[in-house]
Amino acid sequence: MPCAILEMRRAGVLDDVRAQGIIPGNICWRKLDHSIVAEMKDSSQINNPDALTVLPLGDLGKLLVKHAGNYANLEINWDHTVDQLEQDTQGVTVRGKRSDGTAFEYTGDYCCGTDGGNSMIRKLLFGNRFDGKTWDTQIIATNASVWQLHLMIVTDFLQVYYPMETMGLGETNFIMHPEHYFMGAKITRDGLWRVSYGEPADMPFEEVLKRQPWKYETMLPGNPKPGDYRLANINPYRIHQRCAERFRVGRVCLAADAAHLCNPFGGLGLTGGIVDVGGLSQCLIGIAEGKATDDILDKYDEVRRRVWHEIINPVSSGNFVRVSSDPDVTADTDELIQMTMKAWHDDEVLKTQHAFAYGICHDFSQYFNSGAEKALDLPSKGQMEATHTEMVAGEG
Repeated sequence: MPCAILEMRRAGVLDDVRAQGIIPGNICWRKLDHSIVAEMKDSSQINNPDALTVLPLGDLGKLLVKHAGNYANLEINWDHTVDQLEQDTQGVTVRGKRSDGTAFEYTGDYCCGTDGGNSMIRKLLFGNRFDGKTWDTQIIATNASVWQLHLMIVTDFLQVYYPMETMGLGETNFIMHPEHYFMGAKITRDGLWRVSYGEPADMPFEEVLKRQPWKYETMLPGNPKPGDYRLANINPYRIHQRCAERFRVGRVCLAADAAHLCNPFGGLGLTGGIVDVGGLSQCLIGIAEGKATDDILDKYDEVRRRVWHEIINPVSSGNFVRVSSDPDVTADTDELIQMTMKAWHDDEVLKTQHAFAYGICHDFSQYFNSGAEKALDLPSKGQMEATHTEMVAGEG
């Protein structure tokens, strides 16, 4: 989302992200028959340089690792498992084991736990406490390329695909249905699609695999059979709404999935994590350059937790409730759907709606010593607050 695009620009990686990724078209909410309930114009249509960008996470990871190799003072050590954490007023030390069983120890001024939803750093701080809830469902994430058999051409390794958008779907779609809800989005330039749908939480993986062809035939345009598509992967996982009680404990800070989790509908998990990391880096750079005191990390803790509780959690929860609801009922009552319908015909409402995409941003340079330069160019505070009030209302 745009707020994460801001951070990628600051990190100097956006050009490569855009070169590999795609800026998708409008976002649609649809019924199971794929008729449109509401359609949101992409922010590129209002000349927003921070327009939504899609790139598979694995590709983004490789790109970031490549960029990290340009920094002589940065070292990446794979397959290191932390099992001890100690800190005092002078520094923090982590200890653990490498994959070959040998021990390691690192000491630094600060430790940033960005080690995912099963974060060992968070567990060493708070044990198994991770407040929130787990949804009573599991999401089945699948990646597939779809083709028409009579149009398939094989010459060496050349295959001609047809994208689902030629069959009635846009590039980003939320299909609303109590049982057969799903998110369908084009994620690569060569026609790979992500289709994420729900199954009962207690369904064994073997049954998930067995039902997948029927789910595709029921949900997707053209009612495809297994021979009509190539399934690249299938991955079931549980979804959560959880937040750590603090994002700072002394010299240890948490960010991204280590600090908080939310369901994936709407992309606020990855986006929120990238914005966390950008904000935390701002604070640490401010400390290192003498522009801020150690207290700025308390501000990081306060702001990022508030953003999760006031925006990320209610909005992402609303996204999941919306997509798994009856569209005939929801279309008349849902605040986001109603605002999207208005924005289609009113550019001012559209601009206000897109300003919300910056609502989880925060410029920590405002807490630097006087005279420090502002880092982020964001929409006005009034614009974001007005949009936040409209978007969160009724999300539950």
